[in-house]
Amino acid sequence: MIHKIKFILLLAVFCIHADYSVYARQSKTKPAAEPRIVNIVNFIRDIEPRDANVTKDVLYQTVVNQVKLMKQYHLGGTFLLQYDALIDKRYQDLLKTLPKNEFEIGGWWELPQALIEKAGIKWRGKYAWDWHSDVGFSVGYTPAEREKIIDVYFADFKQIFGYYPKSIASWVIDAHSLNYMYDKYKIVASANCKDQVGTDGFTLWGGYWNQAYYPSRLNAYMPAQHAEKQLPVPVFRMLGSDPIRQYADGSTVTTLEPVYTHAGGNEQWVNWFFQAFANDPSLGYNYTQAGQENSFTWEAMKKGLELQLPIIARLRKEGKVRVETMAKSGEWFKKNYKVTPATTFTVSKDLGNSDMKTVWYNSRFYRLNLLWKNGELRITDIHLFNETVPDKYLNDVTTINQSFFYTLPLVDGFQWGKRGVPEGFRLMRKEGEREVPVHGGDPVFTNISNTAARASWPVGKGSFEIVMNENSMTITGKKHPADDWFLDLYVAEGAKTAFREIADNSALYEFEGHTYRLVATRGRMEKSTNGSLYRIKPQDQEIVLMLADQK
Repeated sequence: MIHKIKFILLLAVFCIHADYSVYARQSKTKPAAEPRIVNIVNFIRDIEPRDANVTKDVLYQTVVNQVKLMKQYHLGGTFLLQYDALIDKRYQDLLKTLPKNEFEIGGWWELPQALIEKAGIKWRGKYAWDWHSDVGFSVGYTPAEREKIIDVYFADFKQIFGYYPKSIASWVIDAHSLNYMYDKYKIVASANCKDQVGTDGFTLWGGYWNQAYYPSRLNAYMPAQHAEKQLPVPVFRMLGSDPIRQYADGSTVTTLEPVYTHAGGNEQWVNWFFQAFANDPSLGYNYTQAGQENSFTWEAMKKGLELQLPIIARLRKEGKVRVETMAKSGEWFKKNYKVTPATTFTVSKDLGNSDMKTVWYNSRFYRLNLLWKNGELRITDIHLFNETVPDKYLNDVTTINQSFFYTLPLVDGFQWGKRGVPEGFRLMRKEGEREVPVHGGDPVFTNISNTAARASWPVGKGSFEIVMNENSMTITGKKHPADDWFLDLYVAEGAKTAFREIADNSALYEFEGHTYRLVATRGRMEKSTNGSLYRIKPQDQEIVLMLADQK
């Protein structure tokens, strides 16, 4: 069955001038109208077989120091316990001393030997905790086994703390497990890994970028489009991804994690990240997760956390961010959103001397990324969401040290481009006999409703306006910013894509056995001869496409 997707790509101009100065001056600006939510989440293991120097005492002292630093800056947060740490009395005693109105204790869903064997299942790992996908994660166990494992964990957690955990997170959690945790134990929040390709055996690619979403009952990674099809547990995206570099090289780690000296442990990067997070336009709300797993040890994370926590505390004092537990954020989300909302994460000024600017737009129907570099625009990413597409592990298991979670790609700049240089739709124009990229000034990002955002881009004596709605995107040229402009979809030479053909003014795609279309309701799609996959030409200076199924 072909899912027809009408799509609106609208580009017009909107001239608003914004002055972004250095971080210290920016921190004094008027607080943003949209909430900026920070969860400080530290998850705890009691076993680390990968490094003999990381003993149980080293792991425990790391958590002691995390608690001490958070208390120093009067910052609460969430501690998530892997089962081996849950049953260690030292962690029980330490965490029971934390004020319940500021801190939360929840579950980290990696599965060590003690938990698996208590559930009556044979342990297949090499160590008491084995980090491989087919052993240490729920996707390696049958649905019936997952339920037994969940029952043991939740029963022991309640025996120790007197209540069931409200938040459960992991790099990956399958839909069956999340459904069972909600239906039986009423969890209120979950979290999974940032988007990445292959890192540590985990691929999550094309999902709701940052913030949180309600997953389909069939797919823990796929946002649902309708309330009756969704699991009413918001899933937050972890680790605080760099909106530009993490996507451009999805196999590396450029995040808020304090152990990375090029990112979360780097003073310049940290200042830049929180400047964008707290001050740049954001539709609906903005979200990030700080903190670190104790396996990295205090020595490795100390510098980064000591950089980040004072900034977070200052931004909270200035009223620019909220710092709260994951469960509290989950409860807030459910109170405010009946279905997955539309949100953006924007960057108006990049790090250092870079002139790159970006906006990530998400809704329950699709995600999209616009990236400006050297005065040129690329639409580097468009992925569609479909609640009827199950995840691979709904009823099956992985038997290898990898797991894969995907949505439906229309444009996949990283995987269809070159490492560090994402490809995608280029906004082009005719210049005599040549075809060249459109070149313009700095875009301005604004919100135009609760569900729509606009990127306004001055070009020559005119402008383009890009409007992203909940189920559509539109591109309009204003005052003839460029004669004979169009979009060309480029990919790297030899790239394997989901695109199949152009037919009946639509682009046909096929991915992982699912067939879907991109249909222009305004504008004309055609085959191209210049090396791009296909071309979309405007109609009366406008391209209109819809990114939602039309029933």
